[in-house]
Amino acid sequence: MADYDYDVLVIGSGPGGYVAAIRAAQLGLKTACVEGRETLGGTCLNVGCIPSKALLHSSEIFEEAHSGALAKFGINITGATLDLNQMHAEKALAVKELTGGIAFLFKKNKVEWLKGYAAFTGTDTVEVAGQSYRAKNIIIATGSSVTPLPGVTVDQDIIVDSTGALALAKVPEHLVVIGGGVIGLELGSVWRRLGAQVTVVEFVDQILPGFDGEVRKESAKLFKKQGFDIRISTKVTGVSVADGKATVTVEPAAGGPSETIVADAVLVSIGRRPNTDGLGLDKAGLAVNARGQIETGHRFETSVPGIWAIGDVIPGPMLAHKAEDEGIACAENIAGLTGIVNHDVIPSVVYTMPEIAGVGLTEEAAKERGEVKVGKFPMMANSRAKTNRDTDGFVKVIADAKTDRVLGVWIVASLAGTMIAEAVLGMEFGATSEDIAYTCHAHPTHAEALKEAAMAVQGKPIHM
Repeated sequence: MADYDYDVLVIGSGPGGYVAAIRAAQLGLKTACVEGRETLGGTCLNVGCIPSKALLHSSEIFEEAHSGALAKFGINITGATLDLNQMHAEKALAVKELTGGIAFLFKKNKVEWLKGYAAFTGTDTVEVAGQSYRAKNIIIATGSSVTPLPGVTVDQDIIVDSTGALALAKVPEHLVVIGGGVIGLELGSVWRRLGAQVTVVEFVDQILPGFDGEVRKESAKLFKKQGFDIRISTKVTGVSVADGKATVTVEPAAGGPSETIVADAVLVSIGRRPNTDGLGLDKAGLAVNARGQIETGHRFETSVPGIWAIGDVIPGPMLAHKAEDEGIACAENIAGLTGIVNHDVIPSVVYTMPEIAGVGLTEEAAKERGEVKVGKFPMMANSRAKTNRDTDGFVKVIADAKTDRVLGVWIVASLAGTMIAEAVLGMEFGATSEDIAYTCHAHPTHAEALKEAAMAVQGKPIHM
């Protein structure tokens, strides 16, 4: 050990990095984590998953109180007003508590925080804030950042990215969201609930690229019902700012006459790209692929012995929970254990209302592989959803026609993000639709809809 400063040095303290560092330390490895932010947690905790969910929750409560939606339950609220500063303050408190929690866990597990940004100077050496460190194993967990839209300058005032959209000082009268993916729809939902008119511009022919086709159509219908103006098959050709307003020029994706949309704010949300610039990968003997990602083997090892990579910088969905699982597996592999991540069973969730969640194959992808059976159950036929008056959506189970093994589950429901966990667990253990159908579910719960959808695969749901 005399030749090395650390057994494991992790670059980045996001969901993948901090988890990898803690797990490595738990396994008895001398560990450090490099982070240049003032707080730990990466994009997710500081300007991503956590603050966005805080605003989604508070905006949902505001809309319920302000719109009169609770009157049907005998709850009459008048005079409800928005204190946006307090809403932002509560969001900031949640972020502070969670990032501080990671700092506590680092101290508890004896993970050293090296403050600054790392750059490779060799295959086992990095420089951080002018200091050189040598490690037996180095894990790259630098995450991702917003993909820019060519020709559009983000000023975080009128033209914002996801970070700026979490901190708008006032509710825009009209918000244009460029990109109909998860982040755009979630942040668009926040500001729509708080009073903004929201227009979503999506280049392809449906929102939520990559999700099950039926789910995408149902979601679009529900968002339009909520007041979203969704422009699909539409491309943005320019954005200009003058006199405190933005003018967005759009035209059909296939070509055609252009039109302009005037807005108070524009959210650029067309995806994310791996953070590999500035790492000095060439000095470590590493290169990136055409998408800017670092390729790894199934153990998360790169082409250079002793250098590993996880999370958003490697191929696969850019999801915090994927990075976390990879962080644990990578640390265990370094320690000589067997760390495995089943990339076929990673859930995706859109935290709108209703929530949208899925795991495994879409119906379209499953049919390309062979014959399938599909079962659906509407939330309007679920007793708990009926009593709560949140009956939008459905549960869909896709199973192999021959083996009955569940290939995919897709849910649109108020609790979809929680409900999908059962499907993930079942698929991890190779469940058939019959396994789920004959598993007792508590009544009355939203989860019964999954049981009924599984029964529908066999053509025998009870409540429809």
